[in-house]
Amino acid sequence: MRPRSLALAAAIAVLPLTAVSLGVSTAQAATPNASPRVALPNTVNPAVAHSEKKGDVPAAQQISVSVSLKLRDTDALDRFLTAVTTPGTPEYGHYLTPEQFTARFGPTQAAVDQVRTYLAQQGLTVTDVSANRQVVNAHGTTAQVSQAFGTHESAYLDPQLQRAFFANDAAASIPSDLAAVVQGVSGLDNHAVRKNRLAAPNAVTPNAATATPSGMSPAQYTGAYNLTRTGADGTGVTVALWEFDGYKSTNLTTYDSQFGLSGPAVTTVPVDGANYDSKPGEGQGEVELDSEIVRGVAPKATQLVYEAPNSDQGEIDMANKIVTDNRVSVISISWGSCEPDTTASSMTAVDNAFKQAAAQGISIFSASGDDGSRDCTRSTSGSSVKAVDFPASSPHQTGVGGTNLKVSSGNTYSSESAWSTAGGGVSTVFAKPSWQTGTGVSGTMRTVPDVSSNADPASGFSIYTVGGWQVYGGTSAAAPLWSGYAAQFNQKAKAAGQPVLGEASPRLYSVANSGSYGSTFHDVTAGANQDFSTKAGYDQVTGWGTPVADALTTALLGGTTTPPSGGCTAAQLVGNGGFESGTAAPWTTSTGVVDNSSSQAAHSGSWKAWMNGYGSAHTDTMSQTVSIPAGCASAKLTFWLHVDTAETGTTAYDKLTVQANGTTLATYSNANAAAGYVQRTVDLTSFAGQTVTVKFTGTEDASLQTSFVIDDVALNVG
Repeated sequence: MRPRSLALAAAIAVLPLTAVSLGVSTAQAATPNASPRVALPNTVNPAVAHSEKKGDVPAAQQISVSVSLKLRDTDALDRFLTAVTTPGTPEYGHYLTPEQFTARFGPTQAAVDQVRTYLAQQGLTVTDVSANRQVVNAHGTTAQVSQAFGTHESAYLDPQLQRAFFANDAAASIPSDLAAVVQGVSGLDNHAVRKNRLAAPNAVTPNAATATPSGMSPAQYTGAYNLTRTGADGTGVTVALWEFDGYKSTNLTTYDSQFGLSGPAVTTVPVDGANYDSKPGEGQGEVELDSEIVRGVAPKATQLVYEAPNSDQGEIDMANKIVTDNRVSVISISWGSCEPDTTASSMTAVDNAFKQAAAQGISIFSASGDDGSRDCTRSTSGSSVKAVDFPASSPHQTGVGGTNLKVSSGNTYSSESAWSTAGGGVSTVFAKPSWQTGTGVSGTMRTVPDVSSNADPASGFSIYTVGGWQVYGGTSAAAPLWSGYAAQFNQKAKAAGQPVLGEASPRLYSVANSGSYGSTFHDVTAGANQDFSTKAGYDQVTGWGTPVADALTTALLGGTTTPPSGGCTAAQLVGNGGFESGTAAPWTTSTGVVDNSSSQAAHSGSWKAWMNGYGSAHTDTMSQTVSIPAGCASAKLTFWLHVDTAETGTTAYDKLTVQANGTTLATYSNANAAAGYVQRTVDLTSFAGQTVTVKFTGTEDASLQTSFVIDDVALNVG
């Protein structure tokens, strides 16, 4: 007989991060922990190499940091992200909930506890942990932060930007026992600031709210791109606007009134306590542009404006809050920073949240930048460096470039050329994803953009902001236009009983590589940026081109793309096979099966599935449903089994059966009792091409306990 206990997680209060100011002093304690340490690569802001050191940061100054944790089973995650966007696969359109994603791929609670304990030991205060366990936020003095991460914090002056900032002089480090769970740390510098991608060189003198605005109206750009022919207006769809500033709702309602638009009121969602709406800053025009363009394309869509501090931590926290809130199916991003001047570990942390967005079926569209192929022109590295913008360079979102659009008098498409300063080029951070193929695609690294739409301020949009009408352009306008299209599509998909667009790029590239390319995109073949020219097919100025919305919707809803016949990618399919998440999901189990008590040891880690062991009549079950791709020549279910019993002899009184879709494939009993774990293998190859429910059932008779303890379950296909 054994005690059955429940593991309870402590509730964690969410607090705003501490705002700090930069001071200069000659005293700072920085004594790294004496235990063996491992350096965290890519944790030094690139601006340090180009800046002048002015002194030390005072030891008592407060600094806030974000510790990013590694995702688990990333190979299986990559396989799932490919399958979930590929029509014809069993996983197609079966998106995960935030809870399912965290259980299968997120950091474990044990990993979070390990990081929390270490930070507390160093004197830091943990302020909150993201709901998906990917980020642990904390604050402490400079001395405490320096000791925790083996850094020295100095004050610097960036001569290019004439901006004072603080930063760590060298890479952060952590104790070696944390290396397996920690991805990186952000907040050791305050140099990174996201810039909006708003271009307004043709701004006109503001008119009275009742005057006729100049610039392109919603009727013109929606007519040109056939957005008026999809039969959708965004009803029932929610779009997130990714912002680092605020807006005035009166400006938005003036815009709506001018163009006869109506829809749900825009709502602000603060991140880390940020809310700029009472006193918007210089980015107000960006926020109002984003909202007004989405309204122009999808007027009935609900808009949630997420407002975050403009910092590495603010961006990371916003990304994780949006995906864990899971209130939206589209995210529009018009802020960014050039890759060479952005701390790589912070980009990785944001991209991990984007992977979760893709797994949950959330589409992300990001402005590709307004400095052509020299994205650092207004940043530290300067215009001599070829660079692209992040997050548009992330392979788990869709980068949107810019064009100059000509519209006929009947609000129909006339012609289009590239905007000469629309962002585009080659990433130095991210490898080319498997879906980025086709005419014009080359190289081994991710290229930007993927698609485009009107952005040249010479063909700019009518926007009402700061109490007057302006003509705004920039890829800041292109990203919300595509986001509005995604809202239209998701409405149509729901009505057709089909999945939402989800990660858009794989599906858009599939259409672009099909015979319907010429009817679904306007292929822009005129114009160039500094280093790349437009050409037939894909190019690093306009991507695949601009949308023919009605035909593109039809092609995407057609679902004609199928996986290669007989194909099978080697992968491990079982989620949470080691139970180290501390919860059952994605397993379905009877009460108390997933366990970390010391009465029965796990095969590895701390958690395992302990079935039966009561010494009375009892049945426990544990099951998980997976899809085995067609064409796989091998599908092997393996698990480690320890049988502990009070029974004697060779009679099978208590039994454990293993089933696939109700067919019993293996049976074990008290007669298989052994001192330790034994690895068992069950062949599931005959189930290739099927969705299979793997089920373990343990039955115990009325006396003398038998425990069936299972750990490290895997289903490897190839």
